[in-house]
Amino acid sequence: MSKKRDYLPIITIVLMFVTSVAGLLSINFSSSYDFVNQYGHTVKMYGYGIYAHDTYFQAPISIGSDLCILFVLVPMFLFTYVNNIKRGDNISKLKLVPFYAGAFYYAASLAFGLTYNRLFLVYVALFSCSLFGMFRQICNIKPVRAVTVTKGVELFLILSGIALIVAWLPDVIPSLIDGGTLSLIGVYTTNVTYVLDMGIISPICFVTLHLLKKKNAMGTLLLAILLKMCQIVGIMMFPQTIFQLLSGYNVPIPALVTKSLSFILLGGFATYFNKKMYQEIKSLGE
Repeated sequence: MSKKRDYLPIITIVLMFVTSVAGLLSINFSSSYDFVNQYGHTVKMYGYGIYAHDTYFQAPISIGSDLCILFVLVPMFLFTYVNNIKRGDNISKLKLVPFYAGAFYYAASLAFGLTYNRLFLVYVALFSCSLFGMFRQICNIKPVRAVTVTKGVELFLILSGIALIVAWLPDVIPSLIDGGTLSLIGVYTTNVTYVLDMGIISPICFVTLHLLKKKNAMGTLLLAILLKMCQIVGIMMFPQTIFQLLSGYNVPIPALVTKSLSFILLGGFATYFNKKMYQEIKSLGE
């Protein structure tokens, strides 16, 4: 009796390909225009392609993300999916979950963080497929034992959880004190990155550490997701920063470099701990 093939990974990969290509086809820094937003502030708009109605600050960041998705996440997701089909062991199944998580984070950023555009239904489809695909994949994994909590892993999780708050909180506090809004709010009502990073990813860092110390198998799964997410974000910082600089948008270079560098460093450490984690899992015979 043949195995039932799971097509959700392929659908997710195709949807990521479509959205990222559409974003890269929107590279044009010469169509900007000024617009008075709902707060009475004059905002520079991008004015071209799928990001035409997004701000000149946000569009280059989104294009940088699209570049990383197309040339990093899509190939890695596809390779992991094919490897999972060939091997079908528990480690191969586990390795697929973080890529779903990366796709879900990307989809949430597009669906909730951008101005409505023609790809909205594609964003929703990617959001749904990546979320339910991740749930389905988790259900296919046999419980793995909690990996060892070394001092390095403990420090990494603590610093990652703190860094995600420290990176964005200074942007939020002044607006709360002044009774205004975020300085780079543009035409949006909120910043979805702040919500995802401070409201979900940061707490998960501390939850993961707690579960690992309690020898709970869920801690290993969450650690796998966090490490791969940090790797992807670390890589993503390069194209995002490059496109922001190419756009000529007046962003303070020290602030840009400091935030980018912190995530790049976390991504580097995540790569090391990710390798060590899977080595330990293999040694346990999972």
